[in-house]
Amino acid sequence: MADVAIERPSHVAHQFDDSEQQVKTATLGMWVFLLTEIMFFGGLFCAYTVYRSMYPEAFASTSMFMRPFWGGVNTIVLICSSLTMALAVRSAQIGSKRALIWFLIFTMIFGLMFLGVKAIEYTEHWNDHKVPGFGFEYPQSSPHDSNLFRHAQILFCFYFFMTGFHALHMVVGLGLMITLLVMAMRGRFSPHYYTPIEIGGLYWHFVDIVWIYLFALLYLIGRTHAH
Repeated sequence: MADVAIERPSHVAHQFDDSEQQVKTATLGMWVFLLTEIMFFGGLFCAYTVYRSMYPEAFASTSMFMRPFWGGVNTIVLICSSLTMALAVRSAQIGSKRALIWFLIFTMIFGLMFLGVKAIEYTEHWNDHKVPGFGFEYPQSSPHDSNLFRHAQILFCFYFFMTGFHALHMVVGLGLMITLLVMAMRGRFSPHYYTPIEIGGLYWHFVDIVWIYLFALLYLIGRTHAH
């Protein structure tokens, strides 16, 4: 008796036995990638904590040059983007193509808004000469505060590197959203196949969560003790 060929769904790649295996592999791969990102940002957080404990006065004084208003705006923007991303995943699960497309677009708009606010902040810091190595200026209450000038630059280095690297992740996320949007418009997703949307959502939520920690660490901690 001849073997009966089992028809494979078009979305299942040739290296997988079935759709379930493909989903589990993709999810595992994304979590492994996010684990490496957690270790990277974790190293930055630890380094920041060490230097802040070494130079508490200098780091506290720099808090006065941060703009919690803009940081708060971006926090709200990213929370909204997480909501629209979650709704995009839900729309893909129930097969609502129109809703999926719109929620992906809204997510991208919020992402662009976030980058726009960061551009405003960076411009303000540049105009105020608070970019280390580019004519950096810092107020000193006395000639004996020369160490304050040097130590303050350390925090601003952390600020630009950590927020800049986070912004780079946001740019990558926007590229991912564009790809998912094109796929959605071409009808590539259905209630039986929406893995890329789900995986993209994991990445987007991770970027949003990292910002929550950055906001608290760079904008809020120590501000009440600064004079």
